[in-house]
Parts: sequence; structure tokens; C-alpha cells
Amino acid sequence: MFYELRRYQTRPGRRDEWVRYMEQVVIPFQTSKGMMVTASFTDEEDPDGYIWIRRFDNEVQRVELYAAVYDSDLWNDVIEPVVKDLLILEKSVVTRAAPTPCFAPG
Repeated sequence: MFYELRRYQTRPGRRDEWVRYMEQVVIPFQTSKGMMVTASFTDEEDPDGYIWIRRFDNEVQRVELYAAVYDSDLWNDVIEPVVKDLLILEKSVVTRAAPTPCFAPG
């Protein structure tokens, strides 16, 4: 199992709009495809910062879920254009993190 911590930078002053879109559209869509979203945060020290976390059982599952989400017509035709409008994509940072033994399942 591993987690994906995703840190985004919204366009200035648009974070509230982004959070609404994430909670009303992006997260429900991704979870409907099987994605496990475990957390969503605003950055208290950066007015345009946003962080969210997804969990994967293994790399095979991650590849399958990425395909289900990012290869879909709904993502490409409807959701992604809004994402590109609200975020500064080149400032996105994705970190893969494995839990330490104390927090690992089993």
C-alpha cells in the first residue's frame, strides 16, 4: 500500500472555487471510478495552496485507476478544462509515500 500526496497551487484568489469543484465534481467522479481519496486540505500558510491524499493498494491498482479516471471522456472533455483553468499545473507536486511499520496494515 502507498499514498499519493498531491499539492496544488490554485490561481490567485481561486482556492475556494477550487475546493468547491474538488468536493462537488472531482472527488465524487474519481471515487465513482474506484479511487480511494483519504483526505483534502487547504494550506493554512498559503492562501492558494491545496493538498489532497489518495491511497492505492499497489502499483497495478494505481495504473488501472489512473486509466479509468484520466482516459475517460468525462475527464478529458469536461473536468480537465476546469482543472486547467483553476490550477497552476506546473506548480503541482506529487509525492508517493509508504506508511512506516507502525501504520502499515497487517
